[in-house]
Amino acid sequence: MDRIWLNAYPSGTPAEIDADSYESLVDVFEESCRRFADRPGYHNLGVTLTYRDLERLSRQFGAYLMACGLVSGDRIALMMPNLLQYPVALFGALRAGLTVVNTNPLYTPRELRHQLVDSGASAIVILENFAHVLAQVRPDTQIQHIVTTAVGDLTPFPKRTAVNFLVRRVKHMVPPYDLPDAVPFRQALAVGARSDFRPAAIGPQDIAFLQYTGGTTGLAKGAILTHRNMVANLLQVGAFWKNLIQPGREVMITPLPLYHVFCLTCNCLVFMQQGGLLVLITNPRDTTQFVHELRKWRFTMITGVNTLYNSLLSHPGFARLDFSNLKLGAAGGMALHPTVAQKWRAVTGRPLVEGYGLTEASPVVACNSYEAPRIGTVGLPLPSTEIGIRDGDTEAPPGEPGELCVRGPQVMRGYWRHPEETAKALTPDGWLRTGDIAVAEADGFLKIVDRKKDLIIVSGFKVFPNEIESVVGEHPAVLECGCIGVSDERSGQAVKIFVVLRQGQSITFEALREHCAQRLTPYKIPRHLEFRESLPKTNVGKILRRALEPQQPAQAA
Repeated sequence: MDRIWLNAYPSGTPAEIDADSYESLVDVFEESCRRFADRPGYHNLGVTLTYRDLERLSRQFGAYLMACGLVSGDRIALMMPNLLQYPVALFGALRAGLTVVNTNPLYTPRELRHQLVDSGASAIVILENFAHVLAQVRPDTQIQHIVTTAVGDLTPFPKRTAVNFLVRRVKHMVPPYDLPDAVPFRQALAVGARSDFRPAAIGPQDIAFLQYTGGTTGLAKGAILTHRNMVANLLQVGAFWKNLIQPGREVMITPLPLYHVFCLTCNCLVFMQQGGLLVLITNPRDTTQFVHELRKWRFTMITGVNTLYNSLLSHPGFARLDFSNLKLGAAGGMALHPTVAQKWRAVTGRPLVEGYGLTEASPVVACNSYEAPRIGTVGLPLPSTEIGIRDGDTEAPPGEPGELCVRGPQVMRGYWRHPEETAKALTPDGWLRTGDIAVAEADGFLKIVDRKKDLIIVSGFKVFPNEIESVVGEHPAVLECGCIGVSDERSGQAVKIFVVLRQGQSITFEALREHCAQRLTPYKIPRHLEFRESLPKTNVGKILRRALEPQQPAQAA
């Protein structure tokens, strides 16, 4: 496809980036630590680490890993929420030449066992709250080195003692576990401080991350993301936002987990290069505490998903915050509903722009222009990114939906130890088949219609769940909703909607269908409804359609 979108780029945005301007993420990190040494880098639990602190602590942790005998290419799992220990361990591991395996702290034993075995991880850094899960599966894995950390480990004494006592003894958030050879995080730092740190030789094609994806449809696969992939994507996002970001001046609110690839790149890496301050939110589901933390900051940017923004906007204290420094809210991970974007602008006075990405692309492929965002689209392909809209092996006609295919320096090398899956996802000439159905508008703006696998076929007609969810979500009584297809004798499939109502609100199925009938053709109107108190979500708040199964008799039309 011709790169027609370049004409709609924010002023001064380059068409290309130089993905080879750095040898590795470590080069980017060390340059930033020199350039912004005394600037604040990370804040959590009332403690701020400067870039000088981060360089020192990550060097100590990297030296500890080397002292353990770990060598370049070994895999290390990080299993922590948003705490200061995460960036210390992350950059320490990368500086030691290791490959990071980001691991969801909420994994069940089955999920954790699979990821550790599949990746061949030989080391892990884990918050002690989840160590009991590791203890159950450790004998089945190749884990040889375990570092446990407590929530307050990087807070000063005596606050550290108080926080850890509260978590362990008062809130009882640390179940008993048996890992007798585990080393406490602070002890590992002390050992590293006494050890020699020998910088590892790291090249662009060395693997920075095994980022696992696809677990909702079967066993998760590890996307191989090289240092060049990650450097390319942070430079692409940085170039697209170049007129927006002031190096050393930004305050980025970070509620999504750093172990998730969206936040890893767009927050942790992009703003590391730009010398920004990341305010880490450890538990964004506690909206009241989240809003309380936001009161302390004249923040400039925030990233999140639709459900998170919806939750903030529903909190009575959010509208009273100081938005005078806010430049941008960025949304990804799931479709941004237009009503949420409109309400965000009404409350904050600033745009909430949607982007698009996937783990296999490190992850960002496209982003809306902050100068003129177009609601309902995911924006424009990033610099050095090619796209194609394909119907089978042929290019779809302009304005027609087809599978989105992507090529660029951010596209993964393949799936770890899964050559068959790699062959399905990557063409021989480097195109990534995303599995997402998209439409390219005349000026290059992309609209993601839906996931190919989530498509509903009603009497031969295609129904895209995103569209149904967007329409249902416009009703003022609806807090959130999810849409799936269910078997139907007459039409093959029928549309079913799962609805969570706003507190104190009610609605009948007939009224909701009438709301839809004014906006949708008849075959798209939901024929089944089930009310829920909550909907199943991923760790970043994306609604899991495949986990939506009937829990009670559904209302049917």
